[in-house]
Amino acid sequence: MLNTQLLHALPAEQARCRELVRKYVAIGSAGAFASALIEASLRRADRAVIDGDEQDIRRALEELQAYEGARRAPLRLAA
Repeated sequence: MLNTQLLHALPAEQARCRELVRKYVAIGSAGAFASALIEASLRRADRAVIDGDEQDIRRALEELQAYEGARRAPLRLAA
């Protein structure tokens, strides 16, 4: 059974990162590399959810949390 905090945190983080992608795309070629990195992380997160592996989902969440937008503390989940 997957951690319910994890199930709620990942979609929120995915949405935040999708918004970052939109912002990077809007600035043009200067944001292309960053948007490509974030999109690759989003694909990995989607794959982790599809596969249902909790460790992969945790890694995907941590990876997405590393992308900076507005400064905020990352969500810490109990192991």
